[in-house]
Amino acid sequence: MWDEIVAFMLVLFFTPAGIYWQILAFLLFRFFDIVKPQPIRHFDENMHGGLGVMFDDLLAAAMRCCAWRLSKA
Repeated sequence: MWDEIVAFMLVLFFTPAGIYWQILAFLLFRFFDIVKPQPIRHFDENMHGGLGVMFDDLLAAAMRCCAWRLSKA
């Protein structure tokens, strides 16, 4: 629960104001969190305990931010 909240707050910090952007940011974050592309899947499978639970969500947030930034380039 806390892992999702902290990671999504990080996502919102780098999201422009407006409900449209916030919904899009949420959908992208959830996509990366559910699909778990590499390297998220690697860390999800190999890191155990609380750090592993938190780290995969932080990676999903980071990948959302990277995807967002690349779409602006």
